[in-house]
Amino acid sequence: MKVCILGEGLTTLVLAKALVNQGINVHVFSDLKIRKANKNRTIGITRDNVKFFNENILNIQKLLWDINKIEIFTENLNQEKILNFENKKKLFSTIRNYELLNFLKKELNKNKLFKAKKKLNNFFQIQDNYNLIINCDYKNKISKKFFCKRIYKNYDSFAHTTIIKHDKITDNNTAYQYFTKRGPLAFLPISKNETSIVYSVKGSKDVNLDYFIKKFNTKFRINKINKHSRFELKSISLRSYYHKNILAFGDLLHRVHPLAGQGFNMTIRDIKVLINLIIPFNSIKKCPFSVSLKLIIFPIQPISCNSLFKVFFSLDDLG
Repeated sequence: MKVCILGEGLTTLVLAKALVNQGINVHVFSDLKIRKANKNRTIGITRDNVKFFNENILNIQKLLWDINKIEIFTENLNQEKILNFENKKKLFSTIRNYELLNFLKKELNKNKLFKAKKKLNNFFQIQDNYNLIINCDYKNKISKKFFCKRIYKNYDSFAHTTIIKHDKITDNNTAYQYFTKRGPLAFLPISKNETSIVYSVKGSKDVNLDYFIKKFNTKFRINKINKHSRFELKSISLRSYYHKNILAFGDLLHRVHPLAGQGFNMTIRDIKVLINLIIPFNSIKKCPFSVSLKLIIFPIQPISCNSLFKVFFSLDDLG
């Protein structure tokens, strides 16, 4: 079985690693440009997804930092603590985006089933060369042609991120969330002496992040605040998730507000479902290119912003 993935970034590489682990040939088409890594971006991965990732994709335990407690405060009540979640083992784990990205690249380049290819101007010329095409790139021509109908919400907000370096805290495993008058401010530990900061502010491209960190920080003796980064917050859900043998995936499929903490976790869960559905067909030696995809969407609890899909393969060319 041959699978093509269009895109770059974490979703593309995690999906590629999951597929090659199943003995599937994977070609990734991207612009192959060397991009400067954003070292301020971190992600949180749920306990169940960490388990699945370590056992079925790649063991990333050495890159993870476990969080076993979350404390939530509000500025409206003089920064009084309003909620507390705790698990002696762990609630979730944090990881730096660029470290996971580099680890995936290193491991994929060792695998003979994986090939990185240059982005094509006209991909439709080679469309029939693959059983399945997975599109993770919301900017390419395929997305504009087949995946333009979507439910779109602009939060008129920006997430401002950085990493603070502070005195060592042996048990730096508690995350803090402050609901300020301008938006939620999160302190997410990533090591004994470093903590990731994410401040989601409505309507402001520019914000004095250092000021708000110092205002709401009561736990860390800060030595340095790294350079800041920012990105716009949007919510996107596609109305049409497939076209012939092309499947939408990752941020192209669904993008949510980071406050929900589900963006990358949704992708991992979708990979789990997709892998389980693809495995039976990978054992077929001669699998035709006329694979058709039918996706049925079952919305789950709105709070989780998650959706479950089933992919049905119609292999009419098989005798």
